[in-house]
Amino acid sequence: MAATCALAGVAHAQSARDYISIVGSSTVYPFSTTVAEHFGKANSKFKTPKVESTGTGGGLKLFCGGVGVQYPDMTNASRKIKSSEVENCAKNGVKEIVEVKIGYDGIVVASSKKTKPMSLTRKDLWLALAKEIPEPGTGKLVANPLKTWKDVNPELPAQKIEVLGPPPTSGTRDAFVELVMDEGCKDFPAIKDLAKSDDKKAKAACGAIREDGAYIEAGENDNLIVNKLVSNLNALGIFGFSFLDENLDKIQGETIDGVPPNFENIASGKYPVSRPLFFYVKKAHVAVIPGMKEYIAEFTSEKAAGNEGYLADKGLIPLPPAERKQVAADANSLKTMTP
Repeated sequence: MAATCALAGVAHAQSARDYISIVGSSTVYPFSTTVAEHFGKANSKFKTPKVESTGTGGGLKLFCGGVGVQYPDMTNASRKIKSSEVENCAKNGVKEIVEVKIGYDGIVVASSKKTKPMSLTRKDLWLALAKEIPEPGTGKLVANPLKTWKDVNPELPAQKIEVLGPPPTSGTRDAFVELVMDEGCKDFPAIKDLAKSDDKKAKAACGAIREDGAYIEAGENDNLIVNKLVSNLNALGIFGFSFLDENLDKIQGETIDGVPPNFENIASGKYPVSRPLFFYVKKAHVAVIPGMKEYIAEFTSEKAAGNEGYLADKGLIPLPPAERKQVAADANSLKTMTP
């Protein structure tokens, strides 16, 4: 009964909104807007979807707010939806969610092309960006005193640590913590010892990013970080590979653990900092918001998401062919996530 009322609410509001509303990840944003533009041009009976960059966490919060025209129809995500977010969705009546995996992306650490590139390890990045690090000699965790990259590693330049990166609401930040910070701290005996006595505390120590100015939260606009790197030759920036790929005339990606961030290395799995990308669909809206099925079909088509698709030109790393075919079949049949 409640579901029927909610759907009736969407149907009643249909006259108030005749376009698809999409929120979420700044990393998926360029891919989503490209699909929206192609979709708008190819389908004269549907309006071009409205895509907003709110960050993965922010997008899922809006998406899970409820069923009805005032809530988004889809949300982009640069990480998988968390169980707590699924629970929040269900609590607000959003019970049927379609998960669509669109491809892979690498998280890059980039700098201006006018500077000499650095060869970094995940251990270097953890030491540079962690809130607390082990004190030499005692192993006790202390507030991070390191000021330059040379302090981190004698082989790196005596350049001030200044990294522009995503805020806590960003899926890129979540993935960076998981793939870089959590991995970079593993070899320190102090962290290993802490993990034996209090695993939760050790995980928190690994993932906590310093707040003393060395790491600067630069919002959800990754193009803004690119522009800041061009004007600030000392700074490094953290964002998705597609933003590097589109600005290779101005910026360069730093090598991480000996592997440069390029299309081939991310596609093959050699590059250590890569993650899957998704979008999520509110099934309750599909029957009443015009064009949702057609947009899903466009996004999962070979011409968009295939090896030679227009999203690969934008920097998306396509899924392997068999997985791509399965994802498209599940998405187009509106197969919902199992609880």
